[in-house]
Amino acid sequence: MAEKTEEKSLEELEHEHELAMEENLALRTHEMINHQYSGDLDELKEGYAKVSLLTGEDMRVDSYGLVHGGFIFSAGDFAAMAAVNDPNVVLSGATTSFLSPVRVGDEVVFEARVRHKEGRKREVNVIGSVLEIKVFEASFKTVVLDKHVLKLDLMNASKGEY
Repeated sequence: MAEKTEEKSLEELEHEHELAMEENLALRTHEMINHQYSGDLDELKEGYAKVSLLTGEDMRVDSYGLVHGGFIFSAGDFAAMAAVNDPNVVLSGATTSFLSPVRVGDEVVFEARVRHKEGRKREVNVIGSVLEIKVFEASFKTVVLDKHVLKLDLMNASKGEY
C-alpha cells in the first residue's frame, strides 16, 4: 500500500501566505513617528495594534523617576492610530485615565482595539500595562478623512469637504 504524502500545492501555500500577510499588515499611518517617545509597533492586525514604550531618563519629571503622562498618552495615541491604520486618520477626542504611575525604566505595553465603526468615525479602546498592571486606559475617537488633514481646505469645511 502506497503512503499518501501531505505535500501542499502551490495554491495552498499562496493562500497560507495571503492569510499570514492579512494578520501582519503594513503600517499605513504615522510612519515617521519618533519611536523613542511614542513606542515601537510590535503587532498589527486588522483593527488591532500592540505598541511598547520603554521609558527613559529624558521622560523623567522628578527625582523619584516619575514619567510625564504626555509620553504615555502619545504611545496610547500611536497604538490607536495604528489600529485604525489609515493614512488619513486623525484624532478627534479622547477620554483617558492614568491608573498608576510609570517610572523611568518601565516598559509600557499598549493594546488598541477598534471597538466601533460608524461611517468615517472609529472608536478605539486602548489599555496600557506595566508587567500586567493596568496603568493607562483610554477611548480614542478618530475620523478617517478623504485626504490628509493638512491638504483640506478648512475654511470651506462647512461645505462638507471631509
